[in-house]
Amino acid sequence: MNIVVVVKLVPDLVEEIEIDGDGKTVDTTFMRLIINEPDDHAIEQAIILKEREGGEVTVVGPGVEDIDGVLFTAAAKGTDHHIKLTGDFDVEVNNHALARAFAAAMSEVQPDMILTGVQAHNDMDGALGPLMAEYLEMPYIGYVSGVAMEGETCIVRKEFPGGLIGEMQVNLPAVLGIQSAESPPRYVAVSKVRQAMKTVALDEQTSPALDRSGGPTVSRMFQPESGERAEMIEGDIDSIAERLVEILRTSDVL
Repeated sequence: MNIVVVVKLVPDLVEEIEIDGDGKTVDTTFMRLIINEPDDHAIEQAIILKEREGGEVTVVGPGVEDIDGVLFTAAAKGTDHHIKLTGDFDVEVNNHALARAFAAAMSEVQPDMILTGVQAHNDMDGALGPLMAEYLEMPYIGYVSGVAMEGETCIVRKEFPGGLIGEMQVNLPAVLGIQSAESPPRYVAVSKVRQAMKTVALDEQTSPALDRSGGPTVSRMFQPESGERAEMIEGDIDSIAERLVEILRTSDVL
């Protein structure tokens, strides 16, 4: 079985994000990029499937800064092939452009199954998985938390609101949006990553000129304006209750 995982890098929200001088974009000068967390779960789910069912796992990522580290880390965990798409990628490339570039790369890989994270915190024009499925004319199931093979099909475990779990059968090839892997992403020591950097070769593939149509046009970005501060009510229970009733009455709630 040929399993492909497509990954994207997102801004690290631990770092303070600043708006560029044009007021329409994020300042990327010192921005640190990390792998999208659900994509990390997609890698783990792919490795679990490989260990349980056999096959090979290929990880594909866009040629932006720090993608090499992501691919080498995946190799240290147990993935087999690693493709870096080179082209005019940048930090703010939209998902429509990424999906088209990934879909074009699939013609050479010929996957039986494509896994990707169900969402990312910088998805401004829709999630990557459904867009890829549309361009590849494949079925898509999102919010997946488990995958099992059954002949030429797979059984997908999917979470619904209210704690409900459902199982769906889908014909392959298909695109799956992984919410969480069956087990947490495995830890890999830095020494193993460094070893992978010496022994694993990344396959660089040139991506056609990106078609960025379909993405949003940002007219303005700004920090939220400060509102009035909350009133902290102090005192004993009776005085606090009286003050709350007074606030509700003056607000026309009562």
